[in-house]
Amino acid sequence: MYPMYGYYDSTIFLVLIGSAIVMFAQYKVQSTFNRYNQLDSRSGMTGKEVARRILDTAGLHDVVVEQVAGNLTDHYDPRNKILRLSQATYNVSSIAAIAVAAHETGHAIQDKEGYAFLRFRSLIAPVVQIGSSLAVPMMLLGLLLNIFSLVNLGIFAFGLVLIFQIITLPVEFNASSRAIAIIDNQQIITDEEKPAAKKVLNAAAFTYIAATLNSALTLLRFILMSRRRN
Repeated sequence: MYPMYGYYDSTIFLVLIGSAIVMFAQYKVQSTFNRYNQLDSRSGMTGKEVARRILDTAGLHDVVVEQVAGNLTDHYDPRNKILRLSQATYNVSSIAAIAVAAHETGHAIQDKEGYAFLRFRSLIAPVVQIGSSLAVPMMLLGLLLNIFSLVNLGIFAFGLVLIFQIITLPVEFNASSRAIAIIDNQQIITDEEKPAAKKVLNAAAFTYIAATLNSALTLLRFILMSRRRN
């Protein structure tokens, strides 16, 4: 058996690496969005107008577009058929706002078409939500009390969280691909503006990759801690 302090010291670098990746991703998406949110698009369309136009073109007249508080809090709610755009997107006609709004409509179109990864993600979301709140406390408590069945249960729960994040990656990548194709085909952005829109969406996608890597490193840390305490 290893002393507790040495045990933690040997795996703390995994936490540091994961945290650094997440912080860099957050900085990257925020700085990229801020940069291109200052560049007005030639079309002059706001995020709300872009979302409504794409949704109507796709026959999604029942999807409501509404504003939500915050910055980069944009999301699509498949249960209530609501597309929520943040204050930095809703009434803004920048390239960044258009890219983000189009990305969220991509999720609405995925929902309409029954995109497999989105459906599976929605199916396991309730279980994952419970697991995400209990996983780390169970693992820590199990290690503290040497109850390895509790540790293993926590590891299993956190593994579900990681699976959920892995499934999220193709959902987000596909939505971004749809967004670029749609705003290009409908001439919402010009060829000169397309690279900027792609940079915004790529930066946003990196945050999901970073979160997944961070979770993988966290899970690895607890697995190593569990094995070394046995």
